[in-house]
Amino acid sequence: MLFDTHVHLNDSSYENYKDIIDNALKNNVSKMVVVGFDLESSIQAVKIASEYPFVYAAIGIHPSEANTKYDTDLIKLEKLISDKVVAIGEIGLDYHYDGVIKENQSDLFIKQLKLAKKHNLPIIIHSRDACKDTVDILKEYSDCYKKGIMHCYAYSYEIAKELINYGFMFAFGGVVTYKNAKEVKSVVEKLDLKYILLETDAPYLTPTPYRGTRNEPAHIKYVAEEIAKIKGLPIEVVEDETFINACNILDVSREN
Repeated sequence: MLFDTHVHLNDSSYENYKDIIDNALKNNVSKMVVVGFDLESSIQAVKIASEYPFVYAAIGIHPSEANTKYDTDLIKLEKLISDKVVAIGEIGLDYHYDGVIKENQSDLFIKQLKLAKKHNLPIIIHSRDACKDTVDILKEYSDCYKKGIMHCYAYSYEIAKELINYGFMFAFGGVVTYKNAKEVKSVVEKLDLKYILLETDAPYLTPTPYRGTRNEPAHIKYVAEEIAKIKGLPIEVVEDETFINACNILDVSREN
């Protein structure tokens, strides 16, 4: 069985998410988390999750939304928390684009960490070109969470070792299948499998051999195959262990 820990079925590029879910089931994907990135997508994530026993939701406001008036949205976001919400995310820091107001991103990040603490939920972290600040905040506010997922992990093995001490696992998606993703492959090789999760980040980051087309959860098997190849393990071991890892860190049943 496969567990897609990060998918955006709430993205507007999916005309019919039910077809995408059906195709995922046909390809051995038995659980998935629909992840919010603003208030509206979080509302949609909860809606989709409520329709399937094996689909869960994560709600959060992405750092790219930090230049907007987000305090009101945070109040509304909290009201979405229910049994189907398994994490606060994706949240974090993103310094990749011009015009970033770092103070706003930090404020939004910290407020959502405190929300996770209030409701005893794990966190899903988005961090792009912001390694030091992300790690510093996670250390300073480590009392706000017990565990979390580093989504689309792209930093070093040394940083990963440090974050393991704070209860983190590391999700890898289509990037690990790319020929030029040498550092990501190196991290996967060095990390103990007990800290590794699978994700697609669909509709983005489509793995080889479908790179260049719209991604979907059914493609996660290619991520599993590449990780198995890198680590020299049977594909069944990678599928089973990452499934158990995901269920454990998200506090969901292994049964459907």
